[in-house]
Amino acid sequence: MTTLEPQRLQRIFRQLPPEQQQTLLAFAEFLQSRIASKPPPPTEPVLKPRPPDESVVAAIKRLSQSYPMLNKAAMLDETSRLMSTHLLQGRDRVEVIDELEAVFMRHYEEFTRERRT
Repeated sequence: MTTLEPQRLQRIFRQLPPEQQQTLLAFAEFLQSRIASKPPPPTEPVLKPRPPDESVVAAIKRLSQSYPMLNKAAMLDETSRLMSTHLLQGRDRVEVIDELEAVFMRHYEEFTRERRT
């Protein structure tokens, strides 16, 4: 990273509306979680309940915490696409969260199948 890139990132961040700033922070935390050295994650999900007024960003955080064993990089395209349909196209957050939960569950099922073989 060059010395100008952090300044560029800060400039972009300041230009975003608050909700998109939160999205950018969630994405940065998501990327950071992929490289942070941590003890091995559990092999079983610890499902956290969905709060009634949960945002899409909060749902991604909750599901990432519920399924720490999953490779989030493998899910990045799907989660980003769903986030975009909500933020840019106005898709209902409940529908998007329902679909995010299905994505995480599907990836968990693939994870368990791979571990058995």
